[in-house]
Amino acid sequence: MTTITTQDGARIFFKDWGPKDAQPIVFHHGWPLSADDWDNQMLFFFGEGYRVVAHDRRGHGRSDQTDTGNDMDTYAADVAELARALDLKNAVHVGHSTGGGEVIRYVARSEPGRVAKAVLIGAVPPIMLATERYPGGLPMAVFDSFREALIRNRAQFFLEVPTGPFYGFNREGAEVSEGLIRNWWRQGMMGGAKAQYDCIVAFSETDFTEDLQAVSLPVLLMHGEDDQVVPIDASARKAIKLLPNGMLKTYPSLSHGLFATHPELINADLLAFIKA
Repeated sequence: MTTITTQDGARIFFKDWGPKDAQPIVFHHGWPLSADDWDNQMLFFFGEGYRVVAHDRRGHGRSDQTDTGNDMDTYAADVAELARALDLKNAVHVGHSTGGGEVIRYVARSEPGRVAKAVLIGAVPPIMLATERYPGGLPMAVFDSFREALIRNRAQFFLEVPTGPFYGFNREGAEVSEGLIRNWWRQGMMGGAKAQYDCIVAFSETDFTEDLQAVSLPVLLMHGEDDQVVPIDASARKAIKLLPNGMLKTYPSLSHGLFATHPELINADLLAFIKA
């Protein structure tokens, strides 16, 4: 496998396709998945002549099942090490859900010349948890229920999420894809339970306000208006007000996993933003 080893000894798996002198697009997956969640986008942008990179976050997929470092600061530091190892410059970083938090934290701290643009899809910033600053967030009980379900029966929990709210397959008239459900489960079960448990804190309780305010590069927010996992009013509609150079594009009736259920639509909009 193709991996880098971080300063604390964690091996991070990555894919790196395409001409090494082409503009890189780096994909950051959501919880509790892996780089494989971006297969469609990787193939599409590879076909457009880009260099496409995706990694398995520590504790997820084929990366080491770490019991430490499962927090946003470390995730962003791992991306910085990957960018240096692959000498990624002028890159576009695309993050979904938890990966969107990872992207904005990394970009806010990135070395000059490493990043050109960023895209946050169904992303968690500014913060998922209801706080005094953001009272419209979700209650702690929601995330406690995630932890309880993961401990009780991770395999069953990882069936219920994609079968239900993640792709909107619980909506009347939804076109259900058994393949997407099984692939979600496969990716989730590849990762480490301890890292996935810790990551619930990382994606729900990390406040990205200062990160959003610090990024002056162009940032595109893409969000489904029927996102049942990361509700748009508490995330993208708040985040856009904090970005100095942001653009918000919303999708009526689409779910949290919109880039997987509607790849042609999302890929076209991504390509237009990258080329702009």
